[in-house]
Amino acid sequence: MENKSLNKNLHSAKNAKKDEFYTQLPDIERELRHYKDHFKGKTVFCNCDDPRVSNFFNYFALNFEPLGLKKLITTCYKSQNADLFSTNDSESAVYLEYYGDKNDNKVPDPEEIGIKKLSGDGDFRSKESIKLLKQADIVVTNPPFSLFREYVAQLMEYDKKFVIIGHQNSITYKEIFKLIKENKIWLGYGFKRNCAHFINSHYVDYASDADHKEGMIRVSGIVWFTNLDIQKRHEDLILFKKYTPEEYPKYDNYDAINVDKTKEIPMDYDGAMGVPITFLDKYNPEQFEILGQMVTTTIDDFNFGYPYVNGKKIYARILIRNKRI
Repeated sequence: MENKSLNKNLHSAKNAKKDEFYTQLPDIERELRHYKDHFKGKTVFCNCDDPRVSNFFNYFALNFEPLGLKKLITTCYKSQNADLFSTNDSESAVYLEYYGDKNDNKVPDPEEIGIKKLSGDGDFRSKESIKLLKQADIVVTNPPFSLFREYVAQLMEYDKKFVIIGHQNSITYKEIFKLIKENKIWLGYGFKRNCAHFINSHYVDYASDADHKEGMIRVSGIVWFTNLDIQKRHEDLILFKKYTPEEYPKYDNYDAINVDKTKEIPMDYDGAMGVPITFLDKYNPEQFEILGQMVTTTIDDFNFGYPYVNGKKIYARILIRNKRI
C-alpha cells in the first residue's frame, strides 16, 4: 500500500514537474570517487543545480584543486532564493563559473564565486544553457526525472561525457535502452541498497522507521548513468551454475531461456537468456552481449513483448548472450 501511494505521488510529480530531488553529499562522494581520474583538466557543468544549495556544486567546489579541474559551471532554473524548497517563481535564473581557489585558503569564498543572472529561465534546453553546455567536458547532476529522455538525448546530441542520476525504470525506455544496447551508456556504482534519500518538500516522508530521515523522501530503484569508463565495467561476473532445461525453461513467445536471478546465469549456455533488469549492474560488455528486452506489450527492434513461461506472465527481462562460449 505504501509503495502504491509513493508511485502515485511520483506520477503526480511528473505531471506537476516537481522534480526537485536534491542529492545528499555523501551519495555524491561515494559515487564520484570512482571517476577522479576523468576530471583532471576538465570543465564540469552541473546544469540543474542552484550553486547556493546544490551538493553537486559543494562537491566540485571543495574538491576543485584535488581533482585538478579547469572550470566549474552551474546553472539554476528560475529561483534565486537561497531556499531549498523554492517555487521557481522569481524573474530570472542564475549561473556561475568557478575557476578555483584564488586566495589559497582552500575554501570557495563568495568573492570567488560570481553569481550571474541569465536572461531566460535557466532550463537546460534554453539557448543560454546550451551555450554553456558546449563549453563543458563532463556533465554531473541529478536531472528532472520527468524529462530524463530529453535530457539524455541532449547530452548525446552534443557528445558530452556525463555522470547523472536516474530511475531504474528509465532503463526500459526505448530511447535509453537503445543507447545501453549500443554501449553508449551504462550504470555507475550505484546507491546503497539501490535506494536514495532525496531532500524534497513535495512529498510526505515515505521512508521506513529504520531509514527515516527528517525532510527526505526515500526512493527505490535509483541508479547512476554514465558514459565514462569505470573499473566495474571490466569485471567478469563469476558464473557457477550449469544449464538444465528443467531449471531454465524457455519463453512461450521468444527463443530464450528464463533466468530468475543474475547470479544464476548458467556458465555453459550459449543461446539467448532472459535476465532481470538488475543484471545491468553487473554487465561487462566483454563477457556478455545485449540482444534486446522483454518489457512491454509493444514490439519493436529491441523489445519483444512481455515474457511468458507456460502461459504465465513474468517480470521484465533483458535478453543477453554469453560471448565467452
